[in-house]
Amino acid sequence: MSSDTLPKDFLWGYATASAQVEGSPEADGRGLSIWDTFSLQGDRTEDGKSNSFGTDSYRRWKEDIDLMKSYGANCHRFSISWSRIIPSGGRSDPINPAGISFYRTFIQSLLEAGIQPVPTLFHWDLPQALQDRYKGFLNKEIVADFTHYARIVFDELGDLVKVWLTINEPNVYAALGHCIGAHAPGRSSDRTKSAEGDSLVEPYIVGHNLLMAHAAAVKVYREEFSQQGGRIGLVVNANWAEPYDQTAENVAAAEKYFTICSLWLADPVHKGDYPELLKEIVGDKLPEFAPEEKALLKGSSDFFGLNHYTTYYAKVRTTPAGPTDFRSQFFHGVDETSVGPDGKEIGPKAGLPWVRPVPWGFKKVLRFLWERYGRDIYVTENGVICPGEKDMKKEEAVEDDFRIDYYRGYINAMAELINEGVPIKSYLAWAFADNFEWQEGYTAKFGVTFVDPETGDRTPKRSAGFLKEFMEGKMGA
Repeated sequence: MSSDTLPKDFLWGYATASAQVEGSPEADGRGLSIWDTFSLQGDRTEDGKSNSFGTDSYRRWKEDIDLMKSYGANCHRFSISWSRIIPSGGRSDPINPAGISFYRTFIQSLLEAGIQPVPTLFHWDLPQALQDRYKGFLNKEIVADFTHYARIVFDELGDLVKVWLTINEPNVYAALGHCIGAHAPGRSSDRTKSAEGDSLVEPYIVGHNLLMAHAAAVKVYREEFSQQGGRIGLVVNANWAEPYDQTAENVAAAEKYFTICSLWLADPVHKGDYPELLKEIVGDKLPEFAPEEKALLKGSSDFFGLNHYTTYYAKVRTTPAGPTDFRSQFFHGVDETSVGPDGKEIGPKAGLPWVRPVPWGFKKVLRFLWERYGRDIYVTENGVICPGEKDMKKEEAVEDDFRIDYYRGYINAMAELINEGVPIKSYLAWAFADNFEWQEGYTAKFGVTFVDPETGDRTPKRSAGFLKEFMEGKMGA
């Protein structure tokens, strides 16, 4: 292989999530999720809109598969709506056969189109009934519910699936939903956002229970469904933290930032416990694993599922966090910035302030994860919004050269590492289509497909054609 080619069996394609694309929240017996109810509150999203439409993919999924096939993709990551399978979510609650039938038909259709399915069991859309019942992942009872749900899905769909993802970004779900309050269920110590919550305690409880739910589901898969011959793993968001400068305090700040953000919930599934540095930082707010829990967690991911978008400079915070600045308090005296000490920006400004193209940071995080864990890496999300894209009409939005440059830089960086021997198995771009982007509503557009916000009509952007040709060249098609 030359330095910029990819293996013939490399998986590439696009990612989506049920709460962001499906819409039809109560169709065919589905129960409501926390994102259905949270986004309907009106003031929780930038545009005041809910996820009840998404991209209307529950009704237009055949069109989406046809588009993905035309884009040349050989893999599609999507998530299963827990409340479509078990409307009330619990281990003793009724199962919804229509939900199982929908996903089985969807997966079969992907396979018929030559597209490998990569389902995620939980991509943040917890059944609202479980949040009401015992505050969702704040209660360890939910581990048994998730295990039951996973067993049903493996039993009903597992014969069609070779790669499973258990939980998407538990670090983000825990922090944004239970510290900052920007995501469902919206809990925070900030009483302007939530009537209840403890920002500096709850994220660690939620993260702990998410990990145990993941490990329990993997145990079921390995012990009861090994004949299906698949692989299974956790997805963690890991944006790289580069020291602001090479002073000892800022080198330490970068390590601290990356440990809090990324290693927090990555180390336990690969090493069996939280990082020692995290224990020092968080202290007694961090739950402890019992010996049998450590044994269950260690090695519970067959690979490292990586979502990555950008890189920051990290430095020591020079001013104390305010009493209601729980985000800053969560990072324990570390700030991130996109401007270096020389005044130069780490990468060009994109359509959201938190994501900038920094391909060298992608290369650093991939190398770091391989050296730390020695596991195959599946890149399960990577993408960007073009500058000004939030306000663009279709004719302008489809000319997305900024996104093309982003993909070219990131894929080339990844390909270089693969050719150095780092076992990276997939590249799944976020996202297949402009969709409901959580707290941004429909204003943040990551897709390679423009979606009309009124009709749902799809129009390929230039990036879709670029990736088809680019990846064909990389894989020698």
